[in-house]
Amino acid sequence: MSLTQSNNPRRYDIDALRVLAFLCLILYHVSMLYVDGWGWHIKSDYQYQWVKFPMLLINQWRMPLLFLVSGIASSFLLRKIGPAAFINSRSDRLLIPFLAGVILIVPPQAYLQAIANGTIEQHFPGMNYLKFLSHYFTFQGWPAGSFDGSEFGFTWNHLWFIPYLFLYTIVLIPVSWVLRKSKIELAIRQAGAVTLMLAPVIIQIIWQLSLNDEKPISHALYDDGYAHAMFGSYFLIGYLLSDHVALWRVIVRLRWITLLSAVACYLTLLLFWFVIDTDGWLDHLEGVIATFNQWLWLLCVMGWAARLLNQPSSLLTYANNRIYPWYILHQTITIIVAFWLAKYSLGGLVEFGLVTLTTFAGCYILTEAVIARSNLLKIVFGMK
Repeated sequence: MSLTQSNNPRRYDIDALRVLAFLCLILYHVSMLYVDGWGWHIKSDYQYQWVKFPMLLINQWRMPLLFLVSGIASSFLLRKIGPAAFINSRSDRLLIPFLAGVILIVPPQAYLQAIANGTIEQHFPGMNYLKFLSHYFTFQGWPAGSFDGSEFGFTWNHLWFIPYLFLYTIVLIPVSWVLRKSKIELAIRQAGAVTLMLAPVIIQIIWQLSLNDEKPISHALYDDGYAHAMFGSYFLIGYLLSDHVALWRVIVRLRWITLLSAVACYLTLLLFWFVIDTDGWLDHLEGVIATFNQWLWLLCVMGWAARLLNQPSSLLTYANNRIYPWYILHQTITIIVAFWLAKYSLGGLVEFGLVTLTTFAGCYILTEAVIARSNLLKIVFGMK
């Protein structure tokens, strides 16, 4: 189905990209156990340098893709149901699952991380999970480095995406009004496709050069300037390009060029990361190339998805409704299984296979056998 063939405004390729982006995120988090030299909540005894290469390939654009897709979906929904209903819908679909996840799903991750790094044994000997929860939910202090977020007394770990997305959703209402009333949105829609393809990368280069060196991304929501500049920009870009048919035609037409260019950028970045000593101006050049790499991969993925995936299917409908609870559940399953398997010394390949299989199987079983069978749990986990 082409971008203009159907009277149905639904973009199935955007649904497919959303599903694939979350599946990619799940695999990325499983793989974090095995990347040598990269910190995570817990780590496997089997860590490998070569795992960095596929991880670096997707690391730059996996989260921007989710915010971009969310901006596109928000654009369609806002225009369809209006601001008030839009805010109500987003509040139900984002805040309720977020609170449920922070209260019910994330705490086991913090507990196992505190065990793995020795905090429980050293500072709270004999503390079981129930005792941990009684301490955790009183927001008392923890020894430094007990778990990610322990300085705040609690953590939201992988669910950080949800409050960021909700913030941009709220801000979108006044921003969309200003864009519309000031004729800026009209000017953007009338701009040439080439201009619109170059503008986002220029914006991201500005953020890269001006904000990225200030402090690393924290996922703490506040005092996270570079993250908000980058992710918020991509959310707004998604909103603006959602129904720009001429631009989408160019993105599809250039999909081979963006693919080859993205591969070339990635290979160049590998030289900067592992061969060239990047000091001074070379460090800034690396940042510029990384920004081009990010945007080219996004254009590539969008182009191929629009070309191949813009068609309805029962599998897509099923996956699109299930992927959100999978996202909420997956990391806790991954960490529990990896922590439990560590004592068996199974070897890296076997352990990775079991953790991956159990993560996906656990998400499927919990979603189908528990969440999908309860109207209340459907609401709690964001299922329609």
